[in-house]
Amino acid sequence: MNDTATHLYACELDDTRALRVDIYRLLAGLLRAAPDRDLLDWLASLEIDDPSSSLAPHWQALAGAANDTDVETLKRAHFRHLVGVIQGEVVPYASWYLNGELMDMALVNLRRDLTALGIERSDATRDPEDHLAALCEVMALLIEARSADDARFFMTHIAPWATRFLDDLASVDTPFYSRLGRLGRAFIDKEEALSANQAAHEPVRLVEP
Repeated sequence: MNDTATHLYACELDDTRALRVDIYRLLAGLLRAAPDRDLLDWLASLEIDDPSSSLAPHWQALAGAANDTDVETLKRAHFRHLVGVIQGEVVPYASWYLNGELMDMALVNLRRDLTALGIERSDATRDPEDHLAALCEVMALLIEARSADDARFFMTHIAPWATRFLDDLASVDTPFYSRLGRLGRAFIDKEEALSANQAAHEPVRLVEP
């Protein structure tokens, strides 16, 4: 591969990495809180650069839903679907899907791995670390830092349950959140294929007994 081709290939990888980071952060933000007016307007005005992408119809559907709603409606819907007085209609925590209750082993294992990665929970949030929004934020950090741990983290802490949660979100009666669930599911499917491929090519790590 000549220098020009190498440079173009590196730029393409950087663009792909940056897009993945942006999508993870967008999903995190929309799962954690209802969009404000600026974000909702931005989503409503989305233009699809690559209509052949598997995500394109989901972006278009989300943009249409954003155009047909308002901030106050989404604040109420977000609370009903994802927060609730005790819990929302859909529970965005790994422990719930993997262990059947909150604050269980999935969270314990996650906290162990976050400590090993040197990542701490922000004081600005009271949500346990196994909220899917928090896991998306961790993925964004790992990809942005070009960490070799991103695929392993995804396959361990997101792949085993996130698609089930996103399918449940896709079934709610608010079009915006239903379409967010479908977009999230399509994106996580792509990420799982990518992470499984990366994990398959990772070198074996020898651990001292």
